Amino acid sequence: MKFLERNWKGILLCLAVAVPSWYLGKAFPIIGGPVFAIIAGMLLTFVIRDKTNVQAGITFTSKKVLQYAVILLGFGLNLSVILQTGRQSLPIIIATISTSLIVSYALHRMMHIPGKISILVGVGSSICGGSAIAATAPVIEADDEEVAQAISVIFFFNVLAAILFPTFGALIGFSTTSGEAFGIFAGTAVNDTSSVTAAASTWDSLYGLGVATLDKAVTVKLTRTLAIIPITLVLAFMRAKDAKSGGSQVDFKKIFPFFILYFVLASVITTVATSLGVPSAIFNPVKTLSKFFIVMAMSAIGLNTNIVKLIKTGGKPIIMGFCCWIGITGVSLMMQRLLGIW
Repeated sequence: MKFLERNWKGILLCLAVAVPSWYLGKAFPIIGGPVFAIIAGMLLTFVIRDKTNVQAGITFTSKKVLQYAVILLGFGLNLSVILQTGRQSLPIIIATISTSLIVSYALHRMMHIPGKISILVGVGSSICGGSAIAATAPVIEADDEEVAQAISVIFFFNVLAAILFPTFGALIGFSTTSGEAFGIFAGTAVNDTSSVTAAASTWDSLYGLGVATLDKAVTVKLTRTLAIIPITLVLAFMRAKDAKSGGSQVDFKKIFPFFILYFVLASVITTVATSLGVPSAIFNPVKTLSKFFIVMAMSAIGLNTNIVKLIKTGGKPIIMGFCCWIGITGVSLMMQRLLGIW
């Protein structure tokens, strides 16, 4: 009861922002609901000057609801299907993720970009955009402005990729009679699922391939999503190690990302259930709820973000995002050449 008394107003506000943002994301998938939500939240901060009555609920939504979204995301992953069809793309995925993390770390050192925003941009660029940022932010205790900045950077290059990559793929000679090469390219070089879907669907439409490219791209993208697990666990261990070396006493149980274990459990449930003959469509409502929770959490993050400060400090993270994007694109193409896919 106390929980409701303290949080209901803020949760309701986030919900009021999330619902129209969700439908706008459906209407304009190249942008996506999370981006609409975060922008709407930031704009509302100019109207709602005193957030005393709603702050507790906003904080709960930006932290806990974000973790619930990641857990529910696991119900969209059938591990056996991903391992079967994603095996071909695994070397490319490992290479692109490694490239993005190395580039982001190098630029963090060279350009003195804050560590947490560097991690969020590097992980978001290499794994799965907003979902990876949602999973990583609680582990490294990134604040809402850092999350907003990372989401903004990822969104910018997502849109560019969705618009430019189909034309780029044709120019460099991807096969137009098969969706394999472009599907792998979209699945490994585009950040967020919405933009992967947009780019792959465009390729299918241009060359009359049905959903061949889309199926390939989404499978590769889901395989990438599994990298959330080792990345978050490694970050948790690193955080504990840094705190210990700094002389602080750390209770590892408090910083261990238990929600990632629930994410894995959800994936296992889906895998076992479908192997026993349960239709995969039964999990669609849960996957939809996961996506809505991300939109809702992004509305809370927007409400906690100073848009003026975000614009003033956004230059270096954009440069980092651009370098990660170019690095991932180049390595994806190079690996496809080496593996004889393209």
